[in-house]
Amino acid sequence: MKIGFVGSGIMGRPMAENLLRAGHQLYVYGRRFDRLEPMLVMGALGKGTPSEVAAEADITFTVVSDTTDVEQIILGDRGLVHGAKPGHTIVDMSTVSPAATR
Repeated sequence: MKIGFVGSGIMGRPMAENLLRAGHQLYVYGRRFDRLEPMLVMGALGKGTPSEVAAEADITFTVVSDTTDVEQIILGDRGLVHGAKPGHTIVDMSTVSPAATR
């Protein structure tokens, strides 16, 4: 399965690494490229924007720190919605309020 992953911090990176170990093709984006390096070494493909991640993946997971980041990553000028094909699924696992996620 082609999976997108946005967020390479304390929670996101271990999740992404488990997906790589399971044999999935992973497309990753992070604001800090140095945090992506361990995943790239494992075979993930780095992308320059969230929209580029969505253009490659069937499903994209987000694990970021706050509501503003989630909004930018999903709805911003280079957000996931601009690269996603019909049927693409976005799963937000960020630390944000449920009201903001709706």
